[in-house]
Amino acid sequence: MVTKDKIVSLTYTLRDSRGEIYEHTDVPVSYLHGSGEALFAKIETALEGRRVGDTVEVELSPAEGFGDHDPALTFTDDIAHVPPEYHRLGAEVEAENEQGETIHFVVTAIADGKLTVDANHPLAGQTVHFVVTVQGIRDATPEERLAGRPAQALH
Repeated sequence: MVTKDKIVSLTYTLRDSRGEIYEHTDVPVSYLHGSGEALFAKIETALEGRRVGDTVEVELSPAEGFGDHDPALTFTDDIAHVPPEYHRLGAEVEAENEQGETIHFVVTAIADGKLTVDANHPLAGQTVHFVVTVQGIRDATPEERLAGRPAQALH
């Protein structure tokens, strides 16, 4: 049964606000239940007490999931000021802010001689839907409990 300090393996499907599959995995991923680290809190709560083979469906609002879309993380500039290797939709750009933090941007629009990059998560501002199936449950080792994650994630 899924309880605190169990390593839980699961598969899931994540759908965006339009109902389209954004992410899907048939290969189980594992987390330490009760650590508060690997899953959204609402999903972890929904899995409490479940058994292998159980499926839960959870809807997450932007506040519960990927956050609101922050316009301050979107920038538009003349395409002439942007290196040619980024002149395509989906191109990934890394930049450093004043605090020395690396920020990951994606080119989201190119129009009228302008190029737009966005550092928001692609699902920011959307209500999303998870379907999660428990594939395995086992006791966590003392090392895993201390680290707050499964052993395979420790290396």
